[in-house]
Amino acid sequence: MSAAEPPREYRLLGGRIPYVEGPLKVTGRAEYTDDIKRPGMLVGGLLRSPWPHARLRAVDVTKARAMPGVYAVLTGDRYPTPFGVLPITHDETAIAVGKARYIGDIVAAVAASDERTAEAALAAIRVEVDPLPEYADPQMGLGPVAEPIHARGLAGSNIQKEVVQHFGDVDAAFALARHAIRVRGNFAGVTHGFTEPMATIAEATPDGRLTVWSATQVPHYLHRALSEVLGIPMHRIRVIKPEVGGGFGGKSDPLPHEIVCAALALETGRPVKIRFDREDVFLTNHGRHPTQNEVRIAADAEGKILAYDIQAVIDGGAWSSFGTVTTYYNGVLAMGPYRVPNFRYRGRRVYTNKPPSGAMRAHGGTNIRYSVEVALDELAEAVGVDPFDLRARNALPPHSTTVNEFRITSTSFRACLAASRSKSGWDGKFRKLPYGEGIGLGAGFYISGSNSPIHFTPKMPQCTVHLKVDMDGGIAVHCMQADIGQGSNTLLAAIVAEVVGADLERVHVIRVDSDVSPVDLGSYSSRVTFMMGNAARRAAEDLKGQLLRAASELTGHPVDQLVVGHERIEVRHRPDRSVSFLEALHKAMEKVGALTATGAYSSPPMGGTFKGARAGTAPAYSFAAYVAQVRVDAETGVFQVDHVWAAFDCGRVLNRLAVEGQIEGSVHMGLGQLMGESMNYRTTRLMNPSLLEYKILAPQQMPKVDCLLVGEDDPEGPFGAKEAGEGPLVATLPAVANALYDAVGVRFYDLPITPDKVVKGIEERRRSGRAWKGE
Repeated sequence: MSAAEPPREYRLLGGRIPYVEGPLKVTGRAEYTDDIKRPGMLVGGLLRSPWPHARLRAVDVTKARAMPGVYAVLTGDRYPTPFGVLPITHDETAIAVGKARYIGDIVAAVAASDERTAEAALAAIRVEVDPLPEYADPQMGLGPVAEPIHARGLAGSNIQKEVVQHFGDVDAAFALARHAIRVRGNFAGVTHGFTEPMATIAEATPDGRLTVWSATQVPHYLHRALSEVLGIPMHRIRVIKPEVGGGFGGKSDPLPHEIVCAALALETGRPVKIRFDREDVFLTNHGRHPTQNEVRIAADAEGKILAYDIQAVIDGGAWSSFGTVTTYYNGVLAMGPYRVPNFRYRGRRVYTNKPPSGAMRAHGGTNIRYSVEVALDELAEAVGVDPFDLRARNALPPHSTTVNEFRITSTSFRACLAASRSKSGWDGKFRKLPYGEGIGLGAGFYISGSNSPIHFTPKMPQCTVHLKVDMDGGIAVHCMQADIGQGSNTLLAAIVAEVVGADLERVHVIRVDSDVSPVDLGSYSSRVTFMMGNAARRAAEDLKGQLLRAASELTGHPVDQLVVGHERIEVRHRPDRSVSFLEALHKAMEKVGALTATGAYSSPPMGGTFKGARAGTAPAYSFAAYVAQVRVDAETGVFQVDHVWAAFDCGRVLNRLAVEGQIEGSVHMGLGQLMGESMNYRTTRLMNPSLLEYKILAPQQMPKVDCLLVGEDDPEGPFGAKEAGEGPLVATLPAVANALYDAVGVRFYDLPITPDKVVKGIEERRRSGRAWKGE
């Protein structure tokens, strides 16, 4: 549900634009990786380690190779080159080399004629190991250990990355503070829960080329990794991204099975498919890191923030993945939406013998935001001010710079606060609802794309868009941005159509294919709207210029007297003097044939010169202020979130339908982490690797959501837009936690918040003698 829609300035943008691929999806005609059939295709199978940490003494594949119907068997020594999504942390291999590092690590792979034969071949492989020490708790790896999981661990420990930052003088700020609040948060790991399991098809052809179809969020990173590990030049590899059934960050790394599938295709000369079941997805993971954090906030007597002092220990699992970035984000993304003059952070990401953690929607920003917002609620109570007033008086102003040199351009955070306060009826409810009912506030802040690309060579734009228009009048759009269900193809088409005045049906976004799609860095870090949107607009302006020059020749009027209308180019103030889109197109084609146009985007330089200065820098940031209203059964601990008022600043809304969908989906995902989702381990063994046992929020638990879109235009965003993909999630969790406190007088620092924890908290409060709301 959304507030009343404002008047629209543009013909398409700002409206509710149905997804261009919608008809294919709802009729079952959209093509996903698993739908693709290739002649003579083999089935790929993976042998996974049952050991959490073990040295591989021998992997005997003799019997498997001799079996009828088995075409290839691979072990780690065939393609041992390490890889990873970040160039600075290549610690993964396609198949385990030397040792297995978690239960689920791939130790061998086969390609066979059918699934049953592949399973039999895997069962015939004999593996001899020497068990190694098992590290289940990141605290175990903070100092030197007997057998580091990776040799690159810091000083003989299992620490993968340590970040230490200090701006200003935190100790002096705490010495002057009237109020000091401390929150210690503990967060279970959660996974993405996307609908489509991973799937990859690879085919090596006699012309020396390798084609890979895969459910990936970042085709370019997969393209690079395939080249590095397989030793094949990138120009001989073709990566195609079919439709993707959700990702949320879990398909943004190049993954081992993708490389294994390609290797099997090279070995056999036949197409090979690897398709995961749900347990495989859980074991591949790359979900949100289990985290222990501590947030200390210093404030003066009026609640003005003087300092943050933050520590985090992050469970990285077996590999680095995006972990270096996540380690920084667990600190620096605490900066907004408030002015913090003094800041100190120490973050340590530690390898454990668990499935790898990685990037999950709002990675690095979700858990720290929870602890900060709960601490601010406690601060407001200590100061004796309303939580809204506390946040408003500390809000970052527009066109400002944070103490760690984040550049803030537009911010409508105060408007977010005003909208959610008004629409929720906060002033008539806060601390006034009956016992068991409560209302709470949480705020959010997130990047609109990472300012710094992961790869620095070769130097190139962060996004490029190509357009091609031939005599038929259809506009083909080529870009490697990855639509994973969030509607980016629709936005890409709508921007082009808006600029050139064409019907949306004229614009055709071509499936991502590295042979024809110019490089874009993929769908992660909420970068697509801002970066692809700017590139698309520039490409469309290029095309519009060519059409305007042709229309000038046809009308005899200079270009500066022409305006683009709907399917027409008109002389300003002379609507009778116009030419159609096709007339202008055909005139422009007379000498050059099909028209082509290009647009590109690179974010401007920003950030400081200290180590890690680029982490968290972005061309713009989103802001949020959410209010949640809850009901709690104090006897059973069961609670229901009835209503969420989600005030969000994404700049100008370009597709209202998509933005509302992102907000509602983010609320659902945030509530899942808060209310029940948890990857449960017995030491290092994952005990709930299925959607039956992993508790995603049920439909009847979903609250009513009011989407309050209040952002003003960002000066650098496309048409003034900013991100709305990850930022809408982070405010959800603390808003509900603070509402639970209002309802029953209990603070919750461990997630998920399950009914048993609610009952225990109420009992402990009662034993302490502290009554709540006249209970």
